[in-house]
Amino acid sequence: LLTDDDVPADMVAEESGPGAQNSPYQLRRKTLLPKRTACPTKSSMEGASTSATENFGHRAKRARVSGKSQDLSVSPTEKLFWKSFKGVDTDLGQIHCHRLANTVGKKTGFNIWCVTLKWKSNQKYINFLFCLTILLRKRLYMEVFEYTRPMMHPEPGKFYQINPEEYEHPNPWKESFQQLYKGAHVKPGFAEHFYSNPARYKGRENMLYYDTIEDALGGVQEAHFDGLIFVHSGIYTDEWIYIESPITMIGAAPGKVADKVIIENTRDSTFVFMEGSEDAYVGYMTIRFNPDDKSAQHHNAHHCLEITVNCSPIIDHCIIRSTCTVGSAVCVSGQGACPTIKHCNISDCENVGLYITDHAQGIYEDNEISNNALAGIWVKNHGNPIIRRNHIHHGRDVGVFTFDHGMGYFESCNIHRNRIAGFEVKAYANPTVVRCEIHHGQTGGIYVHEKGRGQFIENKIYANNFAGVWITSNSDPTIRGNAIFNGNQGGVYIFGDGRGLIEGNDIYGNALAGIQIRTNSCPIVRHNKIHDGQHGGIYVHEKGQGVIEENEVYSNTLAGVWVTTGSTPVLRRNRIHSGKQVGVYFYDNGHGVLEDNDIYNHMYSGVQIRTGSNPKIRRNKIWGGQNGGILVYNSGLGFIEDNEIFDNAMAGVWIKTDSNPTLRRNKIHDGRDGGICIFNGGRGSLLEENDIFRNAQAGVLISTNSHPVLRKNRIFDGFAAGIEITNHATATLEGNQIFNNRFGGLFLASGVNVTMKDNKIMNNQDAIEKAVSRGQCLYKISSYTSYPMHDFYRCHTCNTTDRNAICVNCIKKCHQGHDVEFIRHDRFFCDCGAGTLSNPCTLAGEPTHDTDTLYDSAPPIESNTLQHN
Repeated sequence: LLTDDDVPADMVAEESGPGAQNSPYQLRRKTLLPKRTACPTKSSMEGASTSATENFGHRAKRARVSGKSQDLSVSPTEKLFWKSFKGVDTDLGQIHCHRLANTVGKKTGFNIWCVTLKWKSNQKYINFLFCLTILLRKRLYMEVFEYTRPMMHPEPGKFYQINPEEYEHPNPWKESFQQLYKGAHVKPGFAEHFYSNPARYKGRENMLYYDTIEDALGGVQEAHFDGLIFVHSGIYTDEWIYIESPITMIGAAPGKVADKVIIENTRDSTFVFMEGSEDAYVGYMTIRFNPDDKSAQHHNAHHCLEITVNCSPIIDHCIIRSTCTVGSAVCVSGQGACPTIKHCNISDCENVGLYITDHAQGIYEDNEISNNALAGIWVKNHGNPIIRRNHIHHGRDVGVFTFDHGMGYFESCNIHRNRIAGFEVKAYANPTVVRCEIHHGQTGGIYVHEKGRGQFIENKIYANNFAGVWITSNSDPTIRGNAIFNGNQGGVYIFGDGRGLIEGNDIYGNALAGIQIRTNSCPIVRHNKIHDGQHGGIYVHEKGQGVIEENEVYSNTLAGVWVTTGSTPVLRRNRIHSGKQVGVYFYDNGHGVLEDNDIYNHMYSGVQIRTGSNPKIRRNKIWGGQNGGILVYNSGLGFIEDNEIFDNAMAGVWIKTDSNPTLRRNKIHDGRDGGICIFNGGRGSLLEENDIFRNAQAGVLISTNSHPVLRKNRIFDGFAAGIEITNHATATLEGNQIFNNRFGGLFLASGVNVTMKDNKIMNNQDAIEKAVSRGQCLYKISSYTSYPMHDFYRCHTCNTTDRNAICVNCIKKCHQGHDVEFIRHDRFFCDCGAGTLSNPCTLAGEPTHDTDTLYDSAPPIESNTLQHN
């Protein structure tokens, strides 16, 4: 049941007299505003200014009316209402709720009288009256405020609408009414009607109504009012709204409030917040600046919202639009400008959406910023906002642009589908961007240039048309902990003297290299995962530099790391593995340092060096390659020192085609083929102080016009020969130790001349000589997987070709009495023992069906990486 406490005391009629109906209702204008014609208004508040009372008068107070003095007779309408509830056992009491009745008005059909119930046995009556009370409160509420859902105002600067059925309070309409009833109302055309019909609006004597926002602002300032203004449904055009006090202005309309309360200016900034508006609030309305002439020459840079020095208003749930091609939609400028802008829609503007400059700050949260002609957000000249959870998208320019020393903290924003970069940093700007999603940009994701800086931390950067991150022209950002993936080009692209720290990122699935470094750029790249790219992992070219350390680079389609065209990076302590081509690829004068890396399990070589490249490769572990460990070819160079190279499917090191590397102090072991293979004119190579052991083929094979220098190497425990030199090659052998190799120590093919000095060839197993002395076919000890060096014969009687080799014991036994010819002393396996000749071998036992009769180990597969560049 309603009691006297149900309606706020300020709602009780307190004033009466003839002036209540006849006095004018215009308040004095603010002196700082331009003079304009204003509708007459009426002041009904205590404490109104002297000028207001002198010019327009005021209503005299009347005594509070007691419920006991009222006429409590029941009208015929009310009796008919109660009669409709048959069976209700009631004692018609006289507990009055005349205040609620007067507030709702006579048009509800009756004046409500409550009943005295038999409380313990008639709970349904209590429920009925409670529901009736809520219904009447809702009707009153919607008549006064227009809201179709209760608007809660629990504290200054905070408004939100709720669903009544989900709210914990039993009567949210009443609670909201109590929070809002002290406000003034801007309702064009209603003020005169309201003040002319006091009987119709009993209970609202303390409410103020105005025709214009300007009048309401002047009224609340002159009367020292609470400062709460409701702007009702309608379009308010060309009012001069300069706010320099802590007023609260909120739209009041049914449905989606902001769509129905529209404030527009065609000549000047629509809202201007000035010093003194520290705690002002504007919310739930559409704010537009729509100049008649939109050309840049016609007007100065005006804005929808202009927030100046030393003010910190709250802008909440507003729709902000500007068709001006000069000024931004929202301009926050000057020291101490620190607004809170939240839940707003800043879209479809013909210039910048939100512009923060000249040391301004502020908090900008949960806004929708889209389809603006220039950047969604500009931050410049030491502007330092906090921008959280904004949705910045479909801009016709960049999403966020920070420049000229702009700063700011950007967190959890969704930035996507902007025509240029999602986020651009320029000219000493230094923003912090954390946990944002930057994606589907029509060019790049993040673009840092012209000495830009910034910290980009834990963002998701993906599906951009160009690189996820671009860094250029002496810029130096920090890119840390981001996921950069599925770009239509590269992941991070650093060029034009760019720098930066690229750290702890997950970079994957990009169409081009995960990281590209070019044109004298020198970033620090560390602790990243760069993987599953459709191209290479890291691509350093055109004199690129940089320190690339402790990254994991794996499962990329092309090379894990490319270094080319005069580049000199330092690659240190990286794990480069499981690539579908080469691990690290130096070509076309690629240089730099490759040290302390793990390079393994690539489809091609772990490292390739070619065409004038001259890197320093030291202290790496290179293993598990499906081709070789290191391949140096086509005039490649390099210093290859102190590496461990093992378990590669082919030679640990290949040197060929006029290449001239230096190998020192490497351990080359347990290869599934040879240790070092030098052939096809691998000229002048220096092999010094290496340990070469436990390889399946020769520890060192020198072939085809090559002439290296081998000095102080240890070549031991091999499953074939120690050193084999064949096919017109030469060598200089000094101070080497060759021991415990299965086939023997040193084998020289026919016509080979070497220079030897101080070598120790000792304790080798000499399995070839032992097999020959026992009369065995050499195929018995080599199968078709090894090529022991011994006397090579052919049989004219059996019509063997130049490609068929027959060992000396098979000549003596299997081809006894045949027309045979000695060819040369060289590497081969016995085709007779292999069963590839017409007559079966009588020495080897069951033949192995194999037709591989190549003299040398199979040459390495050269990658076609350049074709993909």
